[in-house]
Amino acid sequence: MTDSKKVIEILLRIAREMEEQKDFLTELDNVIGDGDHGINMARGFAEVQRKMDTLSEQDIGAILKSVGMTLVSTVGGASGPLYGTAFLKAGMTIGAKNEIEISDFLAALNAAIEGIKTRGRSTIGEKTMLDAMIPAYEVMLLAADSGEPDCRKVLDAGVAAAEAGVEHTKTLVATKGRASYLGERSIGHQDPGATSFTAMLKVIAESF
Repeated sequence: MTDSKKVIEILLRIAREMEEQKDFLTELDNVIGDGDHGINMARGFAEVQRKMDTLSEQDIGAILKSVGMTLVSTVGGASGPLYGTAFLKAGMTIGAKNEIEISDFLAALNAAIEGIKTRGRSTIGEKTMLDAMIPAYEVMLLAADSGEPDCRKVLDAGVAAAEAGVEHTKTLVATKGRASYLGERSIGHQDPGATSFTAMLKVIAESF
């Protein structure tokens, strides 16, 4: 069970993680993208961090929707619209709940994935964040459906699948965004978006 206070705590940890990962994510993006993924994510979540004090009395859906709107308005490139859409769709799915279970989290993640698919006109196998998100979701859903009672174990399984997904992006040819201009030269490089999502999921898992 996770309440609004815990969600805010996790979001603050994600903001710190994005700042810590800024240079690494930007280095990855320098090779196959615009070279600003880490900078943009750190800036967006710094703004999220500044807004958290005003959201302490809000329900979880409202908190996530606020994060989404903040990212859309402050994060440049493709990351802003995609991550913004993900958080907005997650917030809409959670709704006015003040406490959520792992099943709620998975429903929200699925909504986020579908939102990214629609907004980015993309799917798995195209060297994007979906290559970490979808495997993580599928593994966590399987674990949860099998009756695994330990939330941390479910999330850890998702992190492992996301990390494997990031590694798999090195073998893929990019077909979306700036990276697609490189064609087969994008092989051998991991996707920055898949990497930043995995970092977020790891923070979520470590918070339990």
